[in-house]
Amino acid sequence: MKIARVGVDIAKNVFHLYAVDSRDRKVWSAKLRRNQWLGTLSLKAEAGVEIGMEACASAHHWARELSARGFVVKLIAAQFVKPYVKSNKNDEIDAQAICEAMSRPTMRFVRPKSIAQQDAQATHRIRTELVGQRTAKANQIRGLVGEYGLVAPVGINQLRRALPCWLEDADNELSGSFRVLLHGLWADLIQLDSRVADLDERIKALLKQDPVATRLSQLRGVGPITATALSVALGDASGFKCGRDFAVSLGLTPKQHSTGGRERLLGISKRGDPYLRTLLVHGARAVVAATKRNRGRDRLSEWVLSLSQRKHANVVNVALANKTARMAWALVRYERGYSPEMLAG
Repeated sequence: MKIARVGVDIAKNVFHLYAVDSRDRKVWSAKLRRNQWLGTLSLKAEAGVEIGMEACASAHHWARELSARGFVVKLIAAQFVKPYVKSNKNDEIDAQAICEAMSRPTMRFVRPKSIAQQDAQATHRIRTELVGQRTAKANQIRGLVGEYGLVAPVGINQLRRALPCWLEDADNELSGSFRVLLHGLWADLIQLDSRVADLDERIKALLKQDPVATRLSQLRGVGPITATALSVALGDASGFKCGRDFAVSLGLTPKQHSTGGRERLLGISKRGDPYLRTLLVHGARAVVAATKRNRGRDRLSEWVLSLSQRKHANVVNVALANKTARMAWALVRYERGYSPEMLAG
């Protein structure tokens, strides 16, 4: 029988494949090693066959490998595969669930990322981790020196200025042993600052090399970090039918809990990528604050000011982040620059 679809449960070393024909009847199932499964699949299935996988670790790498061999790759978020897992769970059942999920006409798929997109995403993830480590280091320093009667003003810049003063002040309660330890913590903080600054420069270089990110940086509240992150998330924007679908994927739309014809909308769903959602909301907060100070007269400023008179500040920030996500989708999908005159009310 001719194979129509193959579900692949990927792992580090052992892969399970489950294939069906055009009538959804099982044709083939196998458990293969990492260095065997691509070659075996190429022998069993013809080019053009649909291959489904969960969008988890290493999925984008295997998607590129399969696409290069002529297969049609469909990546599915793990939460959309789980409802198709029947009864007990094992690798074969997981592969079967993937195979069934990818056949659904309303299924949502994840676009495979290119090497360049993976590089940009890795830069953002490393930077986020380093910023978290820097915050933890600053909090550790504050907690330790507090036991010696020293308190730094709020803000990491204030802490940076206070550290050398504490180390040079011979009249405070710091012992010689703790001064050595504090100097090491200060060096750690400087190193983390240097790493973050280096990655910021890398992101600015990525912005110049990426025409999509350059176009997105025209949006208000979108700087180099947000523009490059949006570029990675959108790709060519064909993975989303409209701008609202992209906003939904970021969790910027209300969560719905309706029944019996009675609609009930809650707060934003917070599904999808929390990193990109955070960037958009922080950017929107800056735009709202600047708009209130400057009282701009373009259509976006008027919309922000009008909404601010009726809604809470957090609602306004999220609404603007939602609108920014939709505009970003339109700029990429239709390959045009940002024009304030074209904004919808």
